[in-house]
Amino acid sequence: MAVAIRALQPMFTSRTSLRAMDDARVARAHLAGEPLAFDVLVERYHTRLVNFLYRTIGDRERAEDLTQEAFVRVHRHLARFDQSKKFSTWLYTIASNLGKNELRNRARNPLVYFQSLGNSWEDDDRPVEFEDERARPDDAFAQRQLQAEVAQTVAQLPRHHREVFVMRELEGKSYEEIAELTRCNLGTVKSRLNRARTSFAEIIGPRRD
Repeated sequence: MAVAIRALQPMFTSRTSLRAMDDARVARAHLAGEPLAFDVLVERYHTRLVNFLYRTIGDRERAEDLTQEAFVRVHRHLARFDQSKKFSTWLYTIASNLGKNELRNRARNPLVYFQSLGNSWEDDDRPVEFEDERARPDDAFAQRQLQAEVAQTVAQLPRHHREVFVMRELEGKSYEEIAELTRCNLGTVKSRLNRARTSFAEIIGPRRD
């Protein structure tokens, strides 16, 4: 590791150059002492992590807090990160664990509730698309209504089902990535996802009739 870090000298000074690198190289630049490198990682993942956590826990402000905590942990432990692994998977694992802890803490509180996820879903962060560029202006209300109904339905799914549903249907993650993030085998992931899809259809179906 020390050899790899020394090989990065002299330090990078251009944010543009850092943005052109993959996660692993940016991480190594940070470990080598490049002051802009960690900012680039935050810039790259902050919005996606906030949205991921918001969909999971249903509280925008708390999702922001947990995202900050996730980056604090990444900064603290990056030197111990196994760089043969995918950085984004490690980062999402940290965020996912924080989200799970948040839900467990809420479960001990009688005031547990989930706020509507509203219009928080960002088009470039999820494969499920609500906006149609060809739609007429008077279709906008119907699109927003559909988005709200989907969000409310997702919030009603059991935690384990909601977790894999969000990762697959909204984040577009592969089954393998979900298995790694949730520490479940592929069979369990697929089973939970199938049940989540079935429950989702059963809940939202009457609303769309």
